[in-house]
Amino acid sequence: MSRMMKAIRMYAPRDLRLEQVPVPEIKENEALVKVMAVGICGSDIPRINKYGAYISPITPGHEFSGEIVEVGAAVKNFKVGDRVTVPPLLPCFKCEFCQQGHYSLCKDYKYFGSRNDGAFAQYVAVPEPNLLKVADNVSFEAAATADPLANALHAIKRGGFKPGDKVCVFGLGAIGLYCIQYMKAKGAKIAVAVDVDERKLQVARDCGADVAIDGRAADVVDQVIAATDGGADVCIDASGFPVAQHNAIEATAKHGTMVLLGISHQPLTLSEKCLDWVMRGEKAIVGSWNSFSKPFPGWEWTHGVESLADGTIDAEKVITHKLPLEEVPSIFDKIYKKELYFNKILFLPWME
Repeated sequence: MSRMMKAIRMYAPRDLRLEQVPVPEIKENEALVKVMAVGICGSDIPRINKYGAYISPITPGHEFSGEIVEVGAAVKNFKVGDRVTVPPLLPCFKCEFCQQGHYSLCKDYKYFGSRNDGAFAQYVAVPEPNLLKVADNVSFEAAATADPLANALHAIKRGGFKPGDKVCVFGLGAIGLYCIQYMKAKGAKIAVAVDVDERKLQVARDCGADVAIDGRAADVVDQVIAATDGGADVCIDASGFPVAQHNAIEATAKHGTMVLLGISHQPLTLSEKCLDWVMRGEKAIVGSWNSFSKPFPGWEWTHGVESLADGTIDAEKVITHKLPLEEVPSIFDKIYKKELYFNKILFLPWME
């Protein structure tokens, strides 16, 4: 194998360069993963187009799958040829939150693509705890979406979802669509999807939404309450937009749970009516951060890859692009200029 590889390096926000870099040297507890598919996460967009990463230069990308091509001497449960996806959090395993199994809250973590070199590259060195096998019937493209699926499952778990619940999701990126798809497959009585893009609303219908609502409508809350006969038992905001967060709180049923999932970087002010409804309806508002639980990486990941394998989740319904690695800079430029419709964009580092 050549010891050089293609990788996308970010030197500053909006400064992405395709370069030849050395293939990582693995440590004894690591495996070398040949990256077969890597996705753009919603968090990658502001990181790459606005804020930058924690270190620079860096190879971005943390939603990925691939095949193991080398293993270190201390790796016990994986071998060359295994097909894997990679939970991207590298927790310290020492702080009080890690000791409690709340790895998403780790106080001293690292992370592929933002604090460590990631997977917009042909190879990545991965510690054994971060390797997760995927079934042969799961494509590499589907396996690369295990991260947004795990984030969806974590939010669903935080919301206390159970079969028979009436549910609503605001914001229909890949995570929101996976929320709809999973809860409907697992027995949601009514699933409502809200977004401002009719194309995404149609995808949500394909994913099982019973009702799809234009989020720009003045009466969006009334429509959700009518569709769910009193409000959603579990209402998830996956958009991060304050107006959607506010509407989601109002659209939650009495004794229901509203989950803040989408990252906003903006303040949220509750109206007098909304705050009154929260108190009088004894609604719960909870946060959902990342996708990990014990034993690491957690149910969200192990059940997620099982759900891809058993057909509960159809990844092809959320994937809109499969592109070569060379197109990373131009795609982020189009996203920056708002010239591109997409749900899940995948790059295939070995695509010719």
